[in-house]
Amino acid sequence: MRRAAAAAALTFLLAAVAARAAGWTAVGAVTGVDVLPDGVELSAGEAKVRVTAFADGVFRVRVAPHGGFPPDASWAVTQKEQPLRRAVVDGPAEVRVSAGGVTAAVSKSTLSIRFEDAAGRVISADAPALPMAWNGARVRVWKTMPSDEAYFGLGDKAGPMNRRGRAFVLWNTDAYGWQESTDPLYKSIPFFMGLRGGAAYGVFFDNAYRSSFDFGAQTADTLSFGADGGDIDYYFLAGPEPKTVVREFAALTGRPPLPPLWALGYQQCRYSYYPESRVRELARTFREKKIPADAIYLDIDYQDRYRPFTVSRSSFPDFSGMVADLRAQGFHTIAITDLHVARAPGQGYAPYDSGVKEDVFVKNPDGSTYVGPVWPGDSVFPDFSLSRVRAWWGGLYKDFVAAGVAGFWNDMNEPAVFDATKTMPLSTVHRVDGGGAVDHRAIHNVFGMLNARATYEGLRRLRPDERPFVLTRAAFAGAQRWAASWTGDNSATWNHLALSTPMLLSLGLSGYGLIGDDIGGFVGSPPPDLLTRWTELGAYNPIFRNHAAKGTRDREPWVDGPEHERIRRRAIERRYELMPYMYTAAEVLSRTGVPIMRPLFLEYPQSPELVGDDRDFLFGGDLLIAPAFSEKIEEVTVVLPPGGWYEDRSSIIHESSVTVRPALDELPVFVRAGAIVPEQAVVQDAQEPPRGPLQLRVYLGPDCRGALYQDDGHTFAYEKGKYLRVRYACAVEKDGLSVDAHTEADGFRPWWRGARLTIYGVNFAPRQALVRGQAAGGLRYDAAARTAQVDVSDARGDWRVELRR
Repeated sequence: MRRAAAAAALTFLLAAVAARAAGWTAVGAVTGVDVLPDGVELSAGEAKVRVTAFADGVFRVRVAPHGGFPPDASWAVTQKEQPLRRAVVDGPAEVRVSAGGVTAAVSKSTLSIRFEDAAGRVISADAPALPMAWNGARVRVWKTMPSDEAYFGLGDKAGPMNRRGRAFVLWNTDAYGWQESTDPLYKSIPFFMGLRGGAAYGVFFDNAYRSSFDFGAQTADTLSFGADGGDIDYYFLAGPEPKTVVREFAALTGRPPLPPLWALGYQQCRYSYYPESRVRELARTFREKKIPADAIYLDIDYQDRYRPFTVSRSSFPDFSGMVADLRAQGFHTIAITDLHVARAPGQGYAPYDSGVKEDVFVKNPDGSTYVGPVWPGDSVFPDFSLSRVRAWWGGLYKDFVAAGVAGFWNDMNEPAVFDATKTMPLSTVHRVDGGGAVDHRAIHNVFGMLNARATYEGLRRLRPDERPFVLTRAAFAGAQRWAASWTGDNSATWNHLALSTPMLLSLGLSGYGLIGDDIGGFVGSPPPDLLTRWTELGAYNPIFRNHAAKGTRDREPWVDGPEHERIRRRAIERRYELMPYMYTAAEVLSRTGVPIMRPLFLEYPQSPELVGDDRDFLFGGDLLIAPAFSEKIEEVTVVLPPGGWYEDRSSIIHESSVTVRPALDELPVFVRAGAIVPEQAVVQDAQEPPRGPLQLRVYLGPDCRGALYQDDGHTFAYEKGKYLRVRYACAVEKDGLSVDAHTEADGFRPWWRGARLTIYGVNFAPRQALVRGQAAGGLRYDAAARTAQVDVSDARGDWRVELRR
């Protein structure tokens, strides 16, 4: 142990020497201590460092190399500092700031920070020889990296979820055809979670400049993060449970809004569906074949010369009529509106003319308007760093909203430009609110987020009581407050099918819970089996969108013959059957930040065998999905979390692990023993009222519980208490079993009146069923399947079902 510690110390020392030789200036020893209401301000020569207790379990660290802190502003952080009981102890060797059972201990000799829990155990510590430093405009933080610690987060990075041993760059990039080694990608979320021995913490580096994170790639036993500009300003989230870290980060940067119910349905897209007759044919075929679907996308070919906020009247002669007809068939139209505005003076193009009049476009250093080539040709770009420009942009949606377009797709907003650098010059000028100005380096990574914000806020003004749906490609931490997202231009390969799950799980851990990928792969044409497997998996992604590039083969669910159509239809139908369960999970996401799609360790952090699982995941807290990623039909072993796990809709139960060999029409799904899963009958779109009763599937086991949340699915009435929330529980007793329902909120009247309970794992033949203490008829028991079924004719309000031996 001493030898390992000595080796680590030598590694840190050598790294520090190398860094200083490369021009880095460390903060140095503490020369003064000033106690603040929320923590301390430490002087180290000219430099100052603030260590403050920001919220319960959350600390903030800021560094001013030359002693002056800039105004406290953030594109990402929305949470206000909380009132806490804080204690500061200024000792001879260190300063200790304590709050909420967490302590930040600062060494006076090196100004390195060590975070400890209430028992004095080290959660995370700076590298003592070089904790924080700067080199010109660049800033960086170094921390020790225990040998058994795993790291997760950073948003849409490709490859394994565990980032250990690799380094990453955060710079929003149009990464067409990306692969597992491609970096950077479309989003910059400078947040990571450390996990060791079941305990977790998080770090959010609140810096929008081009940044980088190194998890031991350059120097073993050392992680570091920094940026090419801006400040050292980071938040330490103490956890210790992984879900607590996720909740803390969501509280800090904002939670996703509750989406409209239809946005959780199946979505069909391609580049591009046109002309109008093809869009109408697409909708008609879905309904004729009875394949559920909720949304059809229009890519850039619906526009006049690729100009945003226009319609090609030659291709779409009755655009408004088409949108209305689609709505009558249960479809929501989603239209792409890229942020580049065609430079078209004197041509009657309103977005350009009004933008020039309002002076909304990004400038060159000499004050002229920056012009860059994109889809319409020469284009100009709104300066979304200005609130007045965001308001102008939001107003451009007025005609589309009036026509009934339901959602909008903000693509190309890294921002992408068709030149060698893939984006606008770093010297371009953004005139941020307050009269200042910064160059593109400071705004690039938040540009797409501000574009999505402008769209969302504009839709809120135009349709005040209708939930917007916005889809963005680029994002920064906090973008989840305004838009869903996806993983960009993936490829139609089996490898990319396997890459999709860890990528979506990483986004969920990074605050982005409403996410999906292009089902089937955007680049290239998927073989039939791949498209089928991907559709089966996509049914358990938060956003379920099939998308394809121009020039690739058709990939609607019915292509490739009746057998593939049958399997894909059934996968989509299963999605709609689970809509009550999924919408309940979406409400949890909007309220807590805990994602719908979860890595196994998020719920079971004390099981180290689950930490490296990049294939299997939880959909909500109770369904375990074990997808097949191979074109071969082969056996795979699924390592199960602690406790029993039923096969879906079955009384067959497994523990520890199970070996499966899924055929093409099979996706292994397991249900936690003790889960109560609400379901419904199949519908053709999410707004169609399901027939029959609410279905409650009860899987007997310990910690038996379930939940249901429902509202009108599209307005903000739920914010005024117009929603339904029910908690369910079950128990196995000596004389039988019971299932209870308790209504916590009844401000919304659901489509169902009765409920049908199907109970799995019933090992006795019930002689009697009681509902609210009264004998109930219609009890059905299947001894071979070990299932019991009973109906509750009036399931609104509180009730208890008892099955007596």
